[in-house]
Amino acid sequence: MSENIVVKSAVTGQPIYRLQEAGQDGVHRFFDKARTMAEELRQVPLQQRQHAVEQVMDYIRDNKEYIVDRICEETGKTRTDALVSEVLGVLDNLKWNIHNAPRILKDEKVSTPITLLGTKSRIYHEPYGVILKIAPWNYPFHIAMTFSLGAFLAGNAVILKPSELTPLQGLLEEVFSASPLIKRAVQLAYGTGITAQQLITARPDKIFFTGSSRTGKRILKQVSDLLIPAEMELGGKDQMIVFEDVNLKRTVAGALWGALTNAGQSCTSVERLYIHDSIYDEFVKQLVMETEKLVVNTGDRGDSDIGAITTDFQLDIIEQHVEDARSKGAKILTGGHRLGDNFYLPTVITDITPDMTLHTEETFGPLIPVYRFSSENEVIRETNRFCYGLTASIWSKDLKRAERVARALEAGAVSINNVMLTEGNPALPFGGVKESGFGRAKGAEGLLGFTRSKSILIDKQSNTIEPNWYPCTMKKYRKFSQLIEVLFTKNPARLLKLALTGMKLESEAKKARG
Repeated sequence: MSENIVVKSAVTGQPIYRLQEAGQDGVHRFFDKARTMAEELRQVPLQQRQHAVEQVMDYIRDNKEYIVDRICEETGKTRTDALVSEVLGVLDNLKWNIHNAPRILKDEKVSTPITLLGTKSRIYHEPYGVILKIAPWNYPFHIAMTFSLGAFLAGNAVILKPSELTPLQGLLEEVFSASPLIKRAVQLAYGTGITAQQLITARPDKIFFTGSSRTGKRILKQVSDLLIPAEMELGGKDQMIVFEDVNLKRTVAGALWGALTNAGQSCTSVERLYIHDSIYDEFVKQLVMETEKLVVNTGDRGDSDIGAITTDFQLDIIEQHVEDARSKGAKILTGGHRLGDNFYLPTVITDITPDMTLHTEETFGPLIPVYRFSSENEVIRETNRFCYGLTASIWSKDLKRAERVARALEAGAVSINNVMLTEGNPALPFGGVKESGFGRAKGAEGLLGFTRSKSILIDKQSNTIEPNWYPCTMKKYRKFSQLIEVLFTKNPARLLKLALTGMKLESEAKKARG
């Protein structure tokens, strides 16, 4: 293996350390260990797995400032972004999972139809075995922790491939080592997309990917030939819809945070801000004024608003989108250029047209593209035209209208009179529709996503011969026909007729065997 990956500081651009690509031999070792560990975990009680996750939580809580330091160094986030979205978000999510896992993962009793009277039905939620998580660079701690430990809590061994851009090498190992069991159950596979391809070829039992739609499509092409189940959390171009009856001050503040948190480098950032005609001018005026007050900096003590852009290529994309819009007539009301080498000023853009790149493609930067609308139906039609459907927000005092619009939007999650808040509730599932992906993280649905269901039907040992078993006879055929009539026709004496028909069928089955 050769040292071929240089990890740089997002703030200074200087190298921090080097990584080794896992290589084919490394991938084989990961899977050999993971398969063995998956078998061992099947014998580990849930209570023991819960305790292991609690050990990791204690370590995160006690070392939060050190963790924030590492996150800020590699991502360029402000300290507040790192503390709240990464550390607090992880602890909140894990606490919910630990508390609710016994209820969610336990065997389910389900109803059995009257035609199967005397039997019992169950659903077992069993771990897949080996889970592969391919994580992104924008939330390297949060996504690594929540997916890895959620999969572990459900009973799986995990192979985690962090982004080579923000791998947090050393930190992740320290956190997982807080629990001896998790240290053995979760392995870190460092490398580029080459390593990801090799990990997929080694056939994990399920894949979870968070990242761009472009990369997600490549992964799906690879897994389709291997018939490996995969869940995809992909890109977004999320809309914020503001009606005329809102509190302007609060809604402007929500738009700022929703568009600019983590310097806009979130798949759920507000990238389309729709303002009702009647308040458009005043809203934009206040938006620009408040944008210009924001502090752009990193290496702070918790008193900066906007951090660095994590990668050079993302800075290039942001610049390209802004310059393309500017050249085609968009108005840049504030911002619109770099600040130093690794920062981009918060930018408010209006007069956007469909031929502009930033109108159709995900930007992933500190831009606030603003649009006008005049009616509820118009804004629903316009926002649903986009190929993305991750999250959205609706702002109005009229909650009936807000809920009506929420139901009409093609999105995986909608916040009403708040922004990006569905992600703040660990009980709510997270995921998108259309080209924003499929599958759900978080909540009961997310935890069950790390399991596959096994259907169980329990009958007792007896001398009973099932009526539908061989041999087939004309008499049994007529009795089954009568059974259908009784089962699916409304009749006050239905249950009595059903019992009589069933007894005749059983009697006929015994005669046929005799």
